[in-house]
Amino acid sequence: IGLDSEVAKLVVGGDPLAVIEGDKPYAELWMGAHPKGDAQIKDNRIAQTTLGQWIAHYPACLGSKVKDAFQGQLPFLFKVLSVNTALSIQAHPNKELAATLHAQFPEHYPDNNHKPEMAIALTRFQGLCGFRPVDEILGFLQAVPEFHALVGRDAAEELRSSVGDEVRTGRALKKCFTKMMSCEKKVFVDELNELVKRVTQEGAAGKDTSSSNGDLLLRLHSQYPGDIGCFSIYFLNYVVLEPGQAMFLGANEPHAYIYGDCIECMACSDNTVRAGLTRKYIDVNTLCEMLNYKPASASSKIFPCVSDPADPCVTLYDPPVPDFTVMKIQVPASVKDYTVASVDSASILLVIEGDATATSAAAFSDVTMTRGGVLFVSANESVSLHVMSQSGMTLFRACSLL
Repeated sequence: IGLDSEVAKLVVGGDPLAVIEGDKPYAELWMGAHPKGDAQIKDNRIAQTTLGQWIAHYPACLGSKVKDAFQGQLPFLFKVLSVNTALSIQAHPNKELAATLHAQFPEHYPDNNHKPEMAIALTRFQGLCGFRPVDEILGFLQAVPEFHALVGRDAAEELRSSVGDEVRTGRALKKCFTKMMSCEKKVFVDELNELVKRVTQEGAAGKDTSSSNGDLLLRLHSQYPGDIGCFSIYFLNYVVLEPGQAMFLGANEPHAYIYGDCIECMACSDNTVRAGLTRKYIDVNTLCEMLNYKPASASSKIFPCVSDPADPCVTLYDPPVPDFTVMKIQVPASVKDYTVASVDSASILLVIEGDATATSAAAFSDVTMTRGGVLFVSANESVSLHVMSQSGMTLFRACSLL
């Protein structure tokens, strides 16, 4: 809310004239050329007013490989998210499903692209991601009778007896999750109220409620009372990222962001299939059909980053998709002149901390870069930074390294 939001702080840093209202939420900053949020070009010497228009006029700026592979479009959308209230239980379709959904329901699925995405924590970041190991789910089925009631005895028994057989486990997990998500509203609201009442009473009596995941349950229920998504905490891993750690969410991976600030990069799409913790359009059948029912530990959901062998200031977050790669650039206080190396792809550069004067052979003039400043850099262009802040600089860069 207001200037508590990292998004709002970055917006004001990048544009001192921006007006931030103290009681309004500022949740997402988009940087890219998606039609729903095409970035505005600040330089009034340029005829085009948005990034999408500029790329359409000068498609070579993408780099030849990127231009050919992605039909002259910028293939990624770069964001900063400030999450104060949990975002919906959701998954993103693969390309095949995206095309089908867009053709059938264009009002809910606005394009035909897939939407793999990566979240990199700026502050301690909490989320739900992927199905828990089966023994954890079975533990909750035993400890939380209200959860067991929604899944049902048959489906729970099927899951229990499938342990050790990957194919059967996937089928049983799908059956359990679908059964719960498809419950009649009155049934799950009654069970949820019963569960919240029990956990609240146990907590007040000083009992440990962790076997019912009590703290998270009460937090989500306070934000979305009577929502079936509150029960998803018994199926999905609770993942906490420390600053600099990342999660990669491929197609059909169930997830929800709960709290914190992150950098997010994704394929250029806005296709989201939702089924809980939301007041938006819900599509339970599609979600339950499409999901990846592969149980895995919470620790396996943390995406490994690597140091760039060519530049000790750069950390690479390089997911298994061609659409995007993210780089974190940490310029130490001892370095006053730093070159952002050229790559064979258009890129977007965001300043998180620090100040510099940026020069490039392609620019009309020097550009002052401060916290929240965003630069679009054409393919095969380098940018020289003369760092002015005493404590160095932190930047994130999105590009497509084909």
